[in-house]
Amino acid sequence: MNRQRGMTLVELVIAIVIVGIAAAALYSAMASITSRSADPMLRQQSLAIAEAYLEEILAEDFLDPTSHTQCPPRPAVRADYDNVCDYAGLDDSGARGTDGNLVPGLQDYRVRVAVTPQAFNGLTAAAALHVTVTVEALDGQTLTLAGWRTCYGEYDGAGAYACVP
Repeated sequence: MNRQRGMTLVELVIAIVIVGIAAAALYSAMASITSRSADPMLRQQSLAIAEAYLEEILAEDFLDPTSHTQCPPRPAVRADYDNVCDYAGLDDSGARGTDGNLVPGLQDYRVRVAVTPQAFNGLTAAAALHVTVTVEALDGQTLTLAGWRTCYGEYDGAGAYACVP
């Protein structure tokens, strides 16, 4: 008997069909992943913007350095903000630097800030501010970060607590 070597035409066609189906499935999965690959980048950029704003805000003084009050009227120019409450109600169209200028490439983001006096961990609302930064990306996804800023205080001899500017 002669031994056959190789494949028949039918076997070859079936192998090609199976490989084609597998390639089509792989291609559709890759297309789906690629179409969503921008989402994590936008989310990461939103997080970086929110962290930058929150860090900037929480680094400011709790009390106004000149009047020593908690929430005086806000200056007209962001470069003049010198306490946490100055950022209350901030609504930037496009991410901005500490000087108030638009950061190139981040003009499609919207940043909103809320600052509210709230009691926190045994402190009264007069001694704690809750800061919320919300960033909306160009695809409509929102990311919110929150933090607390408390006044650094000291007790006087009578047991009263006062914020130190």
